[in-house]
Amino acid sequence: MLAEVHEHDGYPVNWPDSPGAWLTPPSLIASWVAELDGRVAGHIGLSRSGVGDAAPGLWSARAGLSIDATAVVNRLFVAPWARGHGIGALLMGQAVAEAQDRGLHPVLDVLASDTAAVVLYERLGWQLLATVEQQWSPEQKVTVRCYAAAT
Repeated sequence: MLAEVHEHDGYPVNWPDSPGAWLTPPSLIASWVAELDGRVAGHIGLSRSGVGDAAPGLWSARAGLSIDATAVVNRLFVAPWARGHGIGALLMGQAVAEAQDRGLHPVLDVLASDTAAVVLYERLGWQLLATVEQQWSPEQKVTVRCYAAAT
């Protein structure tokens, strides 16, 4: 399914050498999949802050709390054939609830060019913290929107 999403939407932007490892980074707290008609239709992860995550630092500076008080929502994608059923919102709700159950504040980074994701997050009430530039490699500079779940 990840390959289908990548081919359809260009997510992830840089195809990982090991998609399985990309879906289960060492910082992973929990992850979920959604099913529709017996098929895997979506995925989301919840992780500790890692190198390159901008939102945790922005939120913690505003809140006056440690970055350790955040959880990063990541690896959200829905199969193209399964869109329009509220799966993305359902997965977001699950990740937010888990973060809050653990006493953590959910945050996320998203490429500014991923307008469908931006629309989802803003529709769900997530608050824009900042838009930042990141250098992902010597040849790749990206614009990232940083969000925090509503308080």
